[in-house]
Parts: sequence; structure tokens; C-alpha cells
Amino acid sequence: MDFLTLVNQRQSDRSYLPKAIENEKLDKILECGCLAPSACNAQPWKFIVVESPPIREKVAEAAKGLGMNKWAGQAPVIIVVVEERPNLSSLAGGFVKNKHFPFIDIGIAVGNICLAATEEGLGSCIMGWFDEKKIKKTLGIPAGKRVPLLISIGYPAGTKRKKIRKDTSNTISYNTYK
Repeated sequence: MDFLTLVNQRQSDRSYLPKAIENEKLDKILECGCLAPSACNAQPWKFIVVESPPIREKVAEAAKGLGMNKWAGQAPVIIVVVEERPNLSSLAGGFVKNKHFPFIDIGIAVGNICLAATEEGLGSCIMGWFDEKKIKKTLGIPAGKRVPLLISIGYPAGTKRKKIRKDTSNTISYNTYK
């Protein structure tokens, strides 16, 4: 499938079939995340694949709150993204330019993961709402580490929705800000 078709098919799925993900598919998806570019090749991420039902349920429970992510427990896999310390070049460049490159890098890696999942016939949803302390305690993540995102992965139970986006005339300009 061409890239534009792939991007059009990718959506945030919040309902999953009770079907395990084949190891080959999961390995390919994770490799696509690890191959993402990063500032100074720092690769400031660790992906924790949570597929054990009792642990996954604890992680899914930590993702619930104020009505958010009630569906997370349906996903057969939840990938917990841990921010790792960038290398010295990335850290120095971020200090000089007042940018936190690991967040940018992690965003690119997570985008790769979600697109790869779509190509494998799987659904995904990026979650930013969760109890980070509970996640860290459940998975033994050191206190000094950050968990910026979770990603649910599974076979979608719903159908593809029509994408609704702003008109490009509102989001793209050339040569000047308009």
C-alpha cells in the first residue's frame, strides 16, 4: 500500500477483538519504532511490551480516570514508552536551543509504531492520560524515569472512520506565516 493510503487508514482505535497479536507482527512493529530517527542518534526510549493479562490489566487500570481510556483493558498489548536519557550531543543541543529533543524523538518513534501496526492490519491508540506513578510501580520503572505515552495495540473491533481534518489552507502556508 502506498504511504498516503497507509496514513489515511491509521486511526485511534478504542475497541479491540480478544485476539492475540502474532509475535512476528509485534516484532516488526517494535523494530519500526526502534528505527525512528532521533536527535544525534540518541534513541532516548525504551519500549516495555505489556502482554501478560494480569500486568496488562494493572496498566490498563492506571490508564483509566475521569472516564478516560476505559477501553484500554481490551487491547492484547500495551506498549509503555519510557523516556531514557539522551546522549551528550542531544542534551547539549537541546540546552542551547531550549528544546527537549527526547519528546520529539519519542513522538517520531511512536508514529512509526502506529503506522507499522496499521500496515500489519492492527489498530492502535496513543494514550497520554494515565497515572504515571502506578505504571512505574507496576512495571518497576525507576523513579527518575518519565513515562510520556502508552500505546494500545490490537485487532480493531470497529470499522474505519472517515478522517476529518482541518482544510489544508488552515494548516499550511508557504514562505510566511498566514
